Amino acid sequence: MESLATLATSPAAWAALVTLVVMEVVLGIDNLVFISILSNKLPEESRRKARFIGISLALVMRIALLSTLAFIVGLTAPVFSLPFEPPPGEGGHPMVDFAFSWRDLILIAGGLFLVWKATTEIHHSVDPPSEDLLDKRRVGTLGFGSAIVQILALDLVFSIDSILTAVGMTDHLPIMVIAVVIAVLVMLLAANPLANFINANPSVVMLALGFLLMIGATLIADGFGVHVPKGYIYAAMAFSGLVEGLNMAARRASKKRGASGH
Repeated sequence: MESLATLATSPAAWAALVTLVVMEVVLGIDNLVFISILSNKLPEESRRKARFIGISLALVMRIALLSTLAFIVGLTAPVFSLPFEPPPGEGGHPMVDFAFSWRDLILIAGGLFLVWKATTEIHHSVDPPSEDLLDKRRVGTLGFGSAIVQILALDLVFSIDSILTAVGMTDHLPIMVIAVVIAVLVMLLAANPLANFINANPSVVMLALGFLLMIGATLIADGFGVHVPKGYIYAAMAFSGLVEGLNMAARRASKKRGASGH
């Protein structure tokens, strides 16, 4: 392993660090949106604490995973396979084996959890429970411990994806560690403003839940070997966010015109 002094004087190492930081920050958006939505379900006095603990655990988990790179890389090795017969077509259709690795299984489980969570929250937003049910659930709507466990579960899924991305971009462990630390610090700084913005704009909540639903479906597809380029996902998110931003600006302008009587 090269020393930090050698890496610090290498332009290639700096280029790898900047590229990896950007990639890690982009990959962390998914995690941050989930943490924001989940923490907003807690009592207001517990939200900041939940976000801090959740993101801190993400940092600890990613650094711990970086210390076991050989194990993480080994997660991509097939552990079992299922026979699969392609649809009939010209030239025959021989049986093939559909192999699954531990990484695939973790992505599928995480994707299913995200789809379930996003679908449940969308259902509650579209068809809110009655006041009687709300009174019964109010005491245990979402416990602090339950929120941390759910955040930790998704931290694991996103951390493995993040570390495997880092391994594919550089061979230098110090660069990976620095990039992960910077990305998580950015998440920590952005967590409260993002969560407050989502909480203050109900339409943005629905948009964020739609993002989580799409990300969950992408994780499931990736687990089954169907790779969806991340650029398509984030381009769709950026476009949807831009349209929603225009809608918000239009609503504000309409309110101002109504208030001024014009």
